Amino acid sequence: MALGTATASHELRFDSGRICLDLLATAHPEERLGSVEVLRAWIIAAGLVPAGTPLAHTDAAWLTGFCELRGLVGRLVPGGLAPESRPYDLALARVNEFARVAPPAPRAVRGEDGVLVRVLDGPPACAALLGTLARDVVELLTDPVARAGLRQCEGDNCSLVYVDTSRGRRRRWCSSEVCGNRERVARHRRRAALARA
Repeated sequence: MALGTATASHELRFDSGRICLDLLATAHPEERLGSVEVLRAWIIAAGLVPAGTPLAHTDAAWLTGFCELRGLVGRLVPGGLAPESRPYDLALARVNEFARVAPPAPRAVRGEDGVLVRVLDGPPACAALLGTLARDVVELLTDPVARAGLRQCEGDNCSLVYVDTSRGRRRRWCSSEVCGNRERVARHRRRAALARA
């Protein structure tokens, strides 16, 4: 996944277990969908469309739509609005509106090596991709097992949400490589400081 920037590897993270939560992660710790080019890269890298899918007609309206849906997800998942509040109901109604649009139609075709690969029936429209994401939000919020697995990262200053599918439901961080590693380093430094004292 090359974004043409030095921060490409940190720019996009996919450890949440749901594509709608991966979208939510693009706002943490700061805005990561700062341009249409980055949005295009996220759409492909997150698996919303198969690699190689043309996204030539993306523009600022796409960015606005994805950021709006991301804000709605942030209001609906744990740590957001109270489920019995009017703002929650308004956010849910908007997500349901997004979800009405049919997702892009996939097809299975033979790749160059003869293995079946997924392609879309044509270039996807923004509304269709937003519909796919919104349907994932609806599925997450209405699936009791997935909803029960929602966790907020225990990392310092990290508000990312993920679905804990680990054995024993003991996952503590949005990413073991990022927040988990920070915690391990901090613990090591505390032990080393105590040993020196």
